Amino acid sequence: MRCVIARFPFDLTKSGVLESMKGIKPEQVLGESVIIGRRTYPVKQVGQVITRQDRRDFSAGEVLRAMTQLGFTCRGALPRPALATRVLSPLQRASAMLGTPVTA
Repeated sequence: MRCVIARFPFDLTKSGVLESMKGIKPEQVLGESVIIGRRTYPVKQVGQVITRQDRRDFSAGEVLRAMTQLGFTCRGALPRPALATRVLSPLQRASAMLGTPVTA
C-alpha cells in the first residue's frame, strides 16, 4: 500500500511492518498506540522504525492512518484520570473562604 508520511511516499505492507518491528522492544505507551503482533507500541516509535525518520518529522495521525489501512489495531490516547477533589464540608468551605482553613 502506498502512503505518504511526512511528505514522503512509502510502499508499506503488513508483512513488511511486522518484519521491521521484529525484535524492537516497545517503549512505554503514553498516547496513541498500535498493536503489532502481541505487542503494543507507541505510534511515534512505529513511525520512526518503518520510515527511518526523526519522530518530529511526522504526526501520529499520519502513522495511525497508515497502520489502520494496513489492518493493524490502533488505539487513541487514553483519557487522563481526573484528579481526586476533596469534598469540603460547609464549615471547611466557609473557613477556607475566610482564609483560615479548618481541618476536621
